[in-house]
Amino acid sequence: MAVAMGVGRFVYTPILPEMLAQGAVDPAGAGWLAGGNFLGYLLGAMAAGGRFWFGMRRPIFAFALAASVATTLAMAVFDAFWVMMALRFLSGLASAFAMIFVSSIVLDWLAGRGRPDLAWLHFGGVGVGIAVSAILVSIAAGVGADWQQRWLVAGLAALAGWLFSVSSIPARTASAANPGAGIEHAAPAIEWRPLALLTLSYGLFGFGYVITATFLNTLARSSPALANVEPYVWAVVGLSAAPSVIFWNAIARRTGVAWAYAIACLAEAGGIAASLLVPAAATLIACAGLLGGTFIAVTALGLQEARRLAPEAGAGPIAWMTASFGLGQMIGPIVAGQMFQATGKLDAASWLAAIVLAAAALAALASRTRPVSRN
Repeated sequence: MAVAMGVGRFVYTPILPEMLAQGAVDPAGAGWLAGGNFLGYLLGAMAAGGRFWFGMRRPIFAFALAASVATTLAMAVFDAFWVMMALRFLSGLASAFAMIFVSSIVLDWLAGRGRPDLAWLHFGGVGVGIAVSAILVSIAAGVGADWQQRWLVAGLAALAGWLFSVSSIPARTASAANPGAGIEHAAPAIEWRPLALLTLSYGLFGFGYVITATFLNTLARSSPALANVEPYVWAVVGLSAAPSVIFWNAIARRTGVAWAYAIACLAEAGGIAASLLVPAAATLIACAGLLGGTFIAVTALGLQEARRLAPEAGAGPIAWMTASFGLGQMIGPIVAGQMFQATGKLDAASWLAAIVLAAAALAALASRTRPVSRN
């Protein structure tokens, strides 16, 4: 997760300001590059949900993660816009396959051992990848590295992570404690209406969070009053993300998953609004902390809730949720990039993100239901 998501997906954010400064892309192009990545993620999520892949989770995960590393390294070589667009598309495709299959492996492995509470370690990997890549990019910037050299540093870090990750996944992930794993059920128990509302909420969340996640460092560089915190904001996102799943899981145990999910969406929206109403270094750091402290947790809570609503449907609900998330993520940065290009500011796009996050919270609350029977 640190390699495929923390680096492969999100290292674009701390490198983007330098790409804009050196003329590698313009604001609209920046949105299209992000949108291309998320289009790949969307298509990958849709493809990964098929039954064709049954029994091939581990090799597909290993290959997809290798592709994520390769496309990250290739960004250090090519500077033609359409080549970069293709690379970011392929990177999104690879990250979707890697995330879905490794999540399926890990969540099944934990469930079979009666330890679903340890899922935070898996999802927290995204925060670790964000924090490590942010630190490496900041170090590279400090020694005068250009934007392509920063991609090279990130790609080499991802390569090291790939070697560790592939060697860590056991060849057999089914557990003796879960002898029913892999058995086909004629009529999986699925709560369709709540799952549809949750899937809608997931897509709205993807649209809302990704605008800030894509342009946070660019927002810092856009104002002299904020420029001094640019090297730190993305690291704050990563450091606050890693432990966030523990915190929000504790909230979910008290309030229920839907309420925890909704509160997290509203907290993130509040951070965005605060940074716009009081444009200062402290509020931008707070916005970064709330972004990091919620987006992985919401992602994890959403997937766990989807699994609860369809406990016997395999990877399908994870893929449907991820596809909705990917659609929102694809549209969000494109819309924000066009608004940025037209106005020269990120304010309007950021307000749109906050409003959509509030809508995601409402849809999540509407999805509340009783647990599915497992008789």
